[in-house]
Amino acid sequence: QVQLVESGGGTVQAGGSLRLSCAASGNSFSINTMGWYRRAPGKQRELVAAITSGGFANYADSAKGRFTISRDNARNTVYLQMNSLKPEDTAVYVCNSIPPRLMWGQGTQVTVSS
Repeated sequence: QVQLVESGGGTVQAGGSLRLSCAASGNSFSINTMGWYRRAPGKQRELVAAITSGGFANYADSAKGRFTISRDNARNTVYLQMNSLKPEDTAVYVCNSIPPRLMWGQGTQVTVSS
C-alpha cells in the first residue's frame, strides 16, 4: 500500500512562497497521475494541480500562474511550488492520485496572513 507524507507547509505573509513536498512509498508511484488537493475550513476539497506520469501539468484557475507542480519519479516525490500566495490559499494541502485512490496522508498546513 502506497503511503503519502506531505511536508513543507508553514505560515507566510501574502505574496510569499512555499514549496510543498509529497513523498510516496511503494513502487506504483510512477504510473499514477498525481495531484495536490487542498481542504479549507468550511469548503469542499479542491484539486489545485495535477501532473501525469510523463510530466504534463494542469492547474485549477485559482492556481494558474502562481503554482507549479513537478515530480521526481526516481525519488517518488511530487512537489508544489507556490508563489504570490494569498490569504485564500490558506488550507491543509494533501496529495493523492487522480482520482484519489491512495491512503490519504495527514497533509501540511499552509497559512497565509494578510
